[in-house]
Amino acid sequence: MACAGPQSAPGAEPSRPRTPRHSYDTANDATVVVAGNGTVVGWTHSAQELLGYRATEVVGRPAGSLLDMPEDPVRVAAIAERCRAGVGWRGVADVRRSDGSRIGVDLRVSASFHLDGRECFLVSGRERRPEWTVGQSVLDAFLTGSPIGMAVMSPDLRYVWVNDTLERFGGVPREHRVGQRLSEVLPGLETEAIETLMRGVLDTGIPVIDYEYLGWTWADPRRRRAYSTSYLPLTDNDGGVTGLCYMVLDVTDRWNAQQRLALVNDAGATIGSTLDVIRTAQELADFAVPRFADFVIVDLLEPVASPGAPGPWPLGTGLSGAELTRSGAVAATRPQMRRAGMSSVREGCPEAVRRIGDPVDFVPPPHDMRFLIDGEPLLIPVLDPDNNVWAVEQPARAASIREYGLHSLIAVPMRARDTVLGLTTFIRSQNPAPFEPDDVLPAREMVARAAVCVDNARRYTHEHTTALTLQRSLLPHTLPGGMALDVASSYLPADAKDGVGGDWFDVIPLSGARVALVVGDVVGHGIAAAATMGRLRTAVHTLADMDLPPDELLAHLDDLVLRLSDEEPEGGEQSTPVLGATCLYAVYDPVTQRCTMARAGHPPPVVVAPDGRVTFLELPAGPPLGLGGLPFETAETELPEGSLIGLYTNGLIEGRDQDPDLGMSRLGGALAQRGLPLDALCATVVDQLVPVPQPDDVALLLARTHELSPDHVASWEVAADPAAVAGVRARTARQLSAWGLEELEMTTELIVSELVTNAVRYASGPIRIRLLRQSVLICEVSDTSSTSPRLRHARTTDEGGRGLFLVAQLTRRWGTRYTTEGKIIWTEQELPRHEPPATEGRHLPATES
Repeated sequence: MACAGPQSAPGAEPSRPRTPRHSYDTANDATVVVAGNGTVVGWTHSAQELLGYRATEVVGRPAGSLLDMPEDPVRVAAIAERCRAGVGWRGVADVRRSDGSRIGVDLRVSASFHLDGRECFLVSGRERRPEWTVGQSVLDAFLTGSPIGMAVMSPDLRYVWVNDTLERFGGVPREHRVGQRLSEVLPGLETEAIETLMRGVLDTGIPVIDYEYLGWTWADPRRRRAYSTSYLPLTDNDGGVTGLCYMVLDVTDRWNAQQRLALVNDAGATIGSTLDVIRTAQELADFAVPRFADFVIVDLLEPVASPGAPGPWPLGTGLSGAELTRSGAVAATRPQMRRAGMSSVREGCPEAVRRIGDPVDFVPPPHDMRFLIDGEPLLIPVLDPDNNVWAVEQPARAASIREYGLHSLIAVPMRARDTVLGLTTFIRSQNPAPFEPDDVLPAREMVARAAVCVDNARRYTHEHTTALTLQRSLLPHTLPGGMALDVASSYLPADAKDGVGGDWFDVIPLSGARVALVVGDVVGHGIAAAATMGRLRTAVHTLADMDLPPDELLAHLDDLVLRLSDEEPEGGEQSTPVLGATCLYAVYDPVTQRCTMARAGHPPPVVVAPDGRVTFLELPAGPPLGLGGLPFETAETELPEGSLIGLYTNGLIEGRDQDPDLGMSRLGGALAQRGLPLDALCATVVDQLVPVPQPDDVALLLARTHELSPDHVASWEVAADPAAVAGVRARTARQLSAWGLEELEMTTELIVSELVTNAVRYASGPIRIRLLRQSVLICEVSDTSSTSPRLRHARTTDEGGRGLFLVAQLTRRWGTRYTTEGKIIWTEQELPRHEPPATEGRHLPATES
């Protein structure tokens, strides 16, 4: 029969080895198939292993013959009826083995099924295992000696029973606990919160698992410990709550590890919020108090705390401590440091011997400078102020230790990127727990993270200081408008704190009493933009000295920007972002009152006429510098006496709403204000248009024009005849006498004589002389030749060739300016010291011209 499973041959021993069966392995249960009439029709190998009968000995016999208990027909009929109804049955029966022994079997009978037309039942079973029981003495020993603290509390939350572990945790003997409340024996714990939790368990019958809390106990009153507690209600047979059991596990090590990890993570997120060295040092001190220590001091080396101050050794050298020591850069002395940060649980840090900003030289005795260079963090678990090392070397600090109860210390050298920065010291006083070796690692990590931030701030401060110095050296310190212009300026960087940008402006005196006004804008901020601005400003000065027209000057400047861009390495980042730079260049002539201008992608200038009318000059825009190949165009306008011209960068008109047209309208309205001095007007305009910091730099250059009146100008034509030189000398002398400049007559006659002689000899066409009395005496000789004169150094035997050499010796400066008609050779001489200021001489009586 298939359901009987495999059978052995008659008289043969089983060929399979006996397989050990786990008590929970149902696959190996003894299984038998019983027909509806109670006979065995199937016998498995597992059944043979359990009872010892072969299949040939059992199949066909009544199943009841295997039972070792009185027959109960009524019970058997009820079980069969239940199984025929489709519900199985489970129970216990005693069965005889083949050797006559008796065993108890857990039986399971399946619902009936039909096999080959016969009703059958599947019966499976396993041997019953004896239940293990624990004696009261064993149970008591287990509960008492368990590594988990346990206690039983009465409904009024008084101790009824305590095991040895809980007695050891609390440090309170068992006899002192029984009958007392938790708050009466362990006041150092969160007893109010714990008892509230217990009452909730008694009232609801709902257990509380793994409640963690911190506190001090009598077993270790100097160290705060962490506990995990579970509270379980005790019930009687009727389900009523009769008390409470709680279990306690000391999780201090786990809690401390979590807190140290959280401490280091939070330090990385909190320390270094700014690029300020002192602020970063204070953030470290504030963060560690009181989470880690009660008193923290951060001392930085003098060059770090005070950038620019000389230090005991060069910072940022990339040398290790050993190399610094071998090189002799560090002496075995006290370091030169300054208190940069300090925090305490006591208000005002009364423990401190030095205040913030004071010079300090503290390293824990008996260490010296080498401790900062290559020393490991120092742990002093117990500070002894009476120790000779402290009492002798640090008497003031020893007194503070004694007065404020400072009892434990960790000192960590602050180093980053192979650079020594300072020392951080953590001290405990009110926290009674001394520092442990496990506390050194989080202290090291906090200081290491802060050290990187301090070094970043130090490097930034150094670069920022360099950039500021560079920019201040590049921007003009004075604006020499002379008699032609009254000038005022305002510069506002995008970051008012940093003060470094790429905008620039300048006022450049030119020959012939003319003045050049220039304003430019370099894309970007910082030292790269400032360096680029300096290069462009220098180039403008050089080109302006050549007296180039505005359009030619911008063309040369455009070529320079292209060359600078070509110098950048291929594939590398551009260190000087010159592409996109803009510039406006204007030349004002106070004699003609004409202003010639050209711009390279820059906003147009604004002009306020003497009657208050505001105009933005329509100049050809021109391409930004650096594009190359595109022309620049010149425009000319008349600026009457008292006109106001303003040159600015786009940050002034695009500040608030990025609308240049609206910004220009606001600028015109602000400049139309009357009654303000030029400096006050310039500052007021910037304040009105840029009330808050803007994303771009702002530069504004204002100039009020003045006319060089006719009584300050004398000019006449000279015949191209050597005989005319004598008349020129005489007329020059009379003009100087009329101006009260008799002291300059001799030198000026000689200068005019040499220049006119050269023009007669080497040039053609009309020759003209012009004398200008301004802050200097200007002498100009113009002709139609485009040949530039050359200064020669004549030999002792030469009869000529010394004319321009003498001119150069007698004048402050001289040069050549080219015009559409030819050229002008000009000279400048200083006025006599007793000459009144130029502004007082503007209205002298008119002279011949």
